[in-house]
Formats: sequence, C-alpha cells, structure tokens
Amino acid sequence: MAEAGMAEGQGPAPAPAPAPAPAPAPASASDKEGAELAAVIGATVPTGFELTAAEEVQEKLGSASRISRDRGKIYFEVPARGLPQVHRLRSVDNLFVVVQEFKDYQFKENKEDALKDLEDLVKTLPWTDPLKVWELNNSLKKKKAKRKKHNLQSTASKEKLNNDGEEEGTDEQDACKREDCAQNAAGVEPVSEQDTEEPEGVASRNREEEEDNEQSDAKEELQEGSGSETKAGEGKTGEGDAKVLKFRVTCNRAGDKHSFTSNEAARDFGGAVQEHFQWKADMTNFDVEVLLNIHNNEVVVGIALTEESLHRRNITHFGPTTLRSTLAYGMLRLCDPQPTDIIVDPMCGTGAIPIEGATEWPSCYHIAGDNNPQAVKRAANNICSLLKKNENKESSTSLGIPLDIIQWDICNLPLRTGSVDIIVTDMPFGKRIGSKKKNWDLYPACLMEMGRICTPGTGRAVLLTQDKKCFAKALSRMGHIWRKGQTVWVNVGGLHAAVYLLKRTWERAEEKRSFW
Repeated sequence: MAEAGMAEGQGPAPAPAPAPAPAPAPASASDKEGAELAAVIGATVPTGFELTAAEEVQEKLGSASRISRDRGKIYFEVPARGLPQVHRLRSVDNLFVVVQEFKDYQFKENKEDALKDLEDLVKTLPWTDPLKVWELNNSLKKKKAKRKKHNLQSTASKEKLNNDGEEEGTDEQDACKREDCAQNAAGVEPVSEQDTEEPEGVASRNREEEEDNEQSDAKEELQEGSGSETKAGEGKTGEGDAKVLKFRVTCNRAGDKHSFTSNEAARDFGGAVQEHFQWKADMTNFDVEVLLNIHNNEVVVGIALTEESLHRRNITHFGPTTLRSTLAYGMLRLCDPQPTDIIVDPMCGTGAIPIEGATEWPSCYHIAGDNNPQAVKRAANNICSLLKKNENKESSTSLGIPLDIIQWDICNLPLRTGSVDIIVTDMPFGKRIGSKKKNWDLYPACLMEMGRICTPGTGRAVLLTQDKKCFAKALSRMGHIWRKGQTVWVNVGGLHAAVYLLKRTWERAEEKRSFW
C-alpha cells in the first residue's frame, strides 16, 4: 500500500460531495430525523471483485454503487437505519462513512503550502452528519456485543442445567464434540439426511431474527435522537460524561506527484482535527479513526465504522495460506450457485471457501477435502466453531450446515463421474505450499480429475492461482474439457494472482491421458 495525504488546495473546486446527508429535522421530530439521515458509505473490497461487491450492495440494500478509481473501493448511499444490513455484506473488508470527497483535487507543489491547506481543510468539512452515523454505529456495536454476551451466558446456564450442575458432564460433552470433529476429519457430516431438507429455512429464520434485533436497535437509536447519545463533536461519550474522545488519523496515498508523505499528512491533518474538536490523539486506544485516502488527485475523508476487517468472520483455526472469507465469497458468487447444486472444493485448506459457501448458499450441498490431514483437521475445527457460534445465537434452532469434509487425493477423488455442478478452489501457488516445479505435474492432473467429476455442458469451475504460466499451459492441454470464460485479477497477500472461471465442455473426460 502506498502512502497517503491530502490537502485543500487553493483553488481545488471540490467535486460535489457524494450525496451529503440532508439537514436533520427539528429535534422534536426525531422519527423524521432518523428517516432522513443518510450516509455515503465507503467499503474496501478484494481488488478485482469491485463489480461483485457492487452487485451484492444492489441486491441486498437496493443501492447503486460507484467504483473508485483507486482499486479495491466502492461507494454507495444508504439510510442510517440500514447500517446493520451494511455490516452483513459478505464481500466487503472494511467500512467507513464518507465526510467529503474531492474527485479532482489540485495539490500545491510546495510541501509547506500543501500541508497548510491540509490543516485549513479540517474546518471546512461537513463533519456533523458523518459523526452522527459514527455515533449510531458505535451504539449498535455496543448493543450487539451486549446481546452476544447475554446469549453466551444463557447457553452456559442451559448446559449447566442439562448436566445437573456437574461441570464434568459439560467438559465431557465439549471434549466429545471436539473429538468428533477431529476423528471425523476423513468425513465430517454435521447434517443428517433428515436435516438436509430444512437447513435453508432454519438458517433464514435465524438470520431474520438477528436482522430484526439489529434493525430494532437502529430504529431505537434514531428515535432517541443524537441529543441523548455520544456528542462526538463535543468530545462526549455515550454515557453522557464529559470525557474527551481519543482519535487517530490513518492516511493512504497512491501516486508519485505529491510533495508530502503520509506521515506528514497525518501529522498536520491530525493536529488540525485535535484543535477543531479538542479530542486527544492516541494511536492505539482510540475511539474515532479518521481516514485520509488519496489516489492521485482523488481525495476522500472518512470515519472508520469497522475496528477489524469483516473477512475474519468464519475462521478460528488458521493455516499457512488461509484465504480471506471476502475473497472466497467473490469466487463463489462468480460461479452463480443455484439451489441443489453440489459444490466441491478439492483443495480446501482450512475450509474458508466451503464454510463461506455453506453459510451464504445453504440450499446447495458443499463437499470439501484436502490431502493434508492437518489441513482437514483445521477445517473440521473451523466447522465446529461455526456450529458452536450458531448454537449461541438467541432463539437458534440450527440443525447444522450442509457441508462434509474428507481427506482425499486430488488426483483420485472418490466422487462419481459427472456428479458435481461447481468446483471452487484455491490452488497451490508453489510458494508456501508445494513448489512451482511440482505444479507442472499437479495442475494438469487436477484439471483432468476436476473435468471427470464435473457435469459435462453445465459444470463450471472457479480456480485461484498465482502460478499463471503453469496454469495457462495446463489449461491449453485440457482445452477439450475446459473452456476459459472469465479472468479476474486479484491481489492475494501482495501477490498478483488470477481467478479463472472455466466452463465444462460436453466432451467426455478420459480416465488417463498423457498431459505433455
């Protein structure tokens, strides 16, 4: 990531702010104020999947998105009461509310002048409504944490009662569950045949209950009005105490025509923020994180709404190359899963792709496997953690998730020919796992075996790899069974990788074939 900074510039005819929030209604009409308060939300997404994220926002929130010229970001407008739904988006990593955006900012060449403009910019920005959105977001996070704590306590009480107060019984039960996960590493089946008929309805019901709770919280906060909540502009806390808020400024800059560094921009902009709000600077234990994003002449000032990336939602047991859940979602969405589809990840690692798939597409059946027993064990533990998390949700009647995991050989899968609709997997890059040399034999063998199990004519595969040269050569040899449909260029841990969407041809895959 490059450095960042921003400045007001003497004549920077700022581009129109992306739909600033309308002026709030009088305090006596708090309901009306809540209905009118809107926010322009910025979201960071996996590079290359900006269109996928925009489609999800349109589908789930009904809002049109604008893709930033700075790759990996999208912007969209939502009413403040829609914040809970925004946090449930599966394709976004981090969220922030936009204070103001300048689409063609003219920076001064002299560093001192540019930094002076940066200081002056703070006083001119429309902070009021974005800070109200930040306050609301903070209150919702506190209520969600409180509800989660209550659910955990309720679950613990139930377990204690079920075991007649004997702690040993609970310990044995938990140990048994963990042991089951480990022992079934060659075939974890959290859903029985009877259960598989209903998981979508149950998952939807539980999700609806959670959404109702969060939506109710948002409505209550808006109705209470900003007068009774955190006065961020005055340095107050949610409890009404006159406690000074702590803040930090984070800058990100891309471009080589700026006279200042990100540290200099953060220092001067942060000093002006401190003077304007009388907040206290704190780089670690901060309440408010002000974002300063610059990409050439595009400048965005925002306030962070997430403390940690949303891609950490599913995985508790990490491996050497654990895939981000947001990237896994983008790959799955690329192949357009339909109800009853059988989706296979033959090299699942810690299970990021199948777990994301089973969570978001419960009407499909997901099968995952890996040849490494340690990877299978980690994936099984991640599944157990997800099941435990679902059990802890209030009023949960979860029957499990439609996902099995098994240890197998990728080149000799125990699946019938033509029985799989979709294959989604993260192939070995040949860096941390395997080697580039081994990939020259592995890739064509994988493509052949995947072609065998995939349904001719309608089957598709979404494959991620950084070893693009080897993959291209293997695919050219497998052209009789796979056709390349689309390529998405992505950044994976600083590596330039590609996601390939392949379509299965009608030709029958041979059991054995000379690849080279």
